[in-house]
Amino acid sequence: MLDTALNSLHGLPAFATYFALALLLLMIFVRCYTWLTPHDEFGLIRANNPAAAIAFAGAFIGFAWPLSSAITNSLSLLDCAIWGAVALLVQLIAFFISSLLLKQLPKRISDGELAAGIFSAGCSIAIGMLNAACMSY
Repeated sequence: MLDTALNSLHGLPAFATYFALALLLLMIFVRCYTWLTPHDEFGLIRANNPAAAIAFAGAFIGFAWPLSSAITNSLSLLDCAIWGAVALLVQLIAFFISSLLLKQLPKRISDGELAAGIFSAGCSIAIGMLNAACMSY
């Protein structure tokens, strides 16, 4: 029984390394996303703007989903980091495309329009799902 428990812990260093990389990539995503979008997500969320919270949560999930696929399918930490960067880029492009589809999307989110926040979140999550599926190489 003790051998089984010790064998279970054998994968702990790999888990910790991939988890740390995932957290780092999530922080990089948050920094890039909040830097490139024209509205202040955290300021709006602190001001209790539900549209901003929904839109940002959708982008966060839309990035985390393919990142989890990259972790699952990667051959190494470097491979995972590269595909994580691809997921980040795709999610940023998704925001810009959704901004083209819905005129004045950032302003509408800033103004608290729930429909705009839900639309943005839906686009981000849908693109994230497709991105994750395409990473099953």
